[in-house]
Amino acid sequence: MTDQPAQTHQTQTQTQTQTQTQTDTEPATTAPRSLPMVVPQPGLPERVTIYEVGPRDGLQNEKALVPVEVKAEFVRRLLAAGLPVVEATSFVHPKWVPQLADAAELMSTLVADLGDLARNLPVLVPNERGLDRAVALDLRHVAVFASATETFAARNLNRTLETQLDMFAPTVARALEAGMDVRGYVSMCFGDPWEGPVPLQQVVAVGTRLLDLGVGQLSLGDTIGVATPGHVQALVAAFTAAGVPLDRLALHFHDTYGQALANVHAGLAAGVTTYDASAGGLGGCPYARSATGNLATEDLVWFLTGLGIEHGVDLDAVVATSGWMAEQLGRPSPSAVVRALLDGAAE
Repeated sequence: MTDQPAQTHQTQTQTQTQTQTQTDTEPATTAPRSLPMVVPQPGLPERVTIYEVGPRDGLQNEKALVPVEVKAEFVRRLLAAGLPVVEATSFVHPKWVPQLADAAELMSTLVADLGDLARNLPVLVPNERGLDRAVALDLRHVAVFASATETFAARNLNRTLETQLDMFAPTVARALEAGMDVRGYVSMCFGDPWEGPVPLQQVVAVGTRLLDLGVGQLSLGDTIGVATPGHVQALVAAFTAAGVPLDRLALHFHDTYGQALANVHAGLAAGVTTYDASAGGLGGCPYARSATGNLATEDLVWFLTGLGIEHGVDLDAVVATSGWMAEQLGRPSPSAVVRALLDGAAE
C-alpha cells in the first residue's frame, strides 16, 4: 500500500477545489514566464510528487498560535495551487505541540467545506489516541513518526530506539484494518545534534521495521539539515540493497546549510520520486533547536521546472500563497524564490 490513492484523488478534484475557494489567480510576479529555461538532464525521473507539509510541519514550530481559519485557508490555497498531497495537521497532545491543538476543529472545518477531498488529506498521529481522533472524522491517510537515533527517540517520543516501534505497531495495525493508508517518517537520518553521525544501517533498520509493520511509504528526514549529496545517495543505496523499492521512499530535507536542492538532485539521480517540501520554507522541529526551515516548495518547483521534470504545481499560485502566509505570520518568507519573485514584482 502506498499514498498514491490520496494523490490520485486529490489531483482529480483540483478543479473542484479551485471553484470552492477564492485564491490569487493573477500572476504573483512580473518574472518572465519563459524562466527558468528548461534544460533536461539525462538519467533523471520524468515526474515527481511534491508532498506538501507546510500546514503541519511548517506551522508546528511557530511561536504564535495561527487561527484555525487561517490554517484552513492555507490548506485550500495549497490544494488550488496544484499540490497533489497536503499534510494538514497532527493529532498530537496539545501539551507537546500547542500550535496544533486545534487539529480536530481544523479537519472538521475542511471536511465541511471540501468533503472527501479533506478526508484524503494526510494527518500525523503519534499513537492510538491520535488515531482514534482521525478515525472519528473518517480520515483516510495517517502518518507515524520514528527516530533513527536513541537520544531523539527519548526526547521526542519518550522511548528507546527499540521500544519506539512497540508504540507504533498497534497504531499502524489498527489504521490498516480501518482501510487507511499509512506513511512513516524517520527523523535524524543524516545526523543527530547530540549523537553526531548516524550509521546508515541503523537508519535502514528503523525504516525497514516500519515498512514491515505495513507502512506504505517511508520519508527519510534530514531533520537538522546536515546531509550532503554523497550521503543521500549512500543512504538510498543502503535501502535498495535491503530490498526496499525506490517508490516506497521519500526524502525530506531541511536547508540549514544550504544543501537541500543539491540533496534533491542527488535523490533524483538515485531514482527517488517523492520529495517533502513546505510552502515558503516554513518549519523546523520543536524538539531539535538546530532544525531550521524545511526545503521551500517554491524553490523545489523552480528547480524541477528548470530540469523539465513534471510536478503539476502552479508556481505563481504557491508563491502568492506563501506571500499571503508570510503576511499572516508577520515576517518575510525564508524561501529564496518567494523573495526573488515577490520582491521583483513590487519594484
